[in-house]
Amino acid sequence: MNNNELLRSVTQVLKLNAAMTADIFKLAQHPIDPTSIANMLKEEGESGFSICDERCITQFLDGLIAFRRGQSEKNPPQTNMAPPELSNNLILKKLRIAFDLKEDDLLELMSFADYEVTKNELSATFRKPGHKHYRTCSDDFLMAFLIGLSYRQWS
Repeated sequence: MNNNELLRSVTQVLKLNAAMTADIFKLAQHPIDPTSIANMLKEEGESGFSICDERCITQFLDGLIAFRRGQSEKNPPQTNMAPPELSNNLILKKLRIAFDLKEDDLLELMSFADYEVTKNELSATFRKPGHKHYRTCSDDFLMAFLIGLSYRQWS
């Protein structure tokens, strides 16, 4: 899944416009104008389309956590550090934190998308790489999660 699709999916789930999305970026110390966001939300091939790179989507996900859960006093945004390698596992983890989802919530969301997953498979996606039970989060898994998110009402 590419970063633009992810940004588009999350903004649709939360019914965010470009200005509200810009506010989320500001929470992660990454100010961006609503016009640039609107261009990132366009489909590839549309006039004005711009790519949302890894640094940008990481900042959005960090801002989303602050937006949904509040700014962390312990872990303020770190603007001078290079973001970690972005993987579907890390994206899933950040979305889980942002939406404050427990294991049962995740299983329910996956069932909304008709995606069969066991508790063990689910917990394996949140393990550290290198752990013997680590499981890579596939694009299909992440897409099913996003589809499941769209079935819930988020405030």
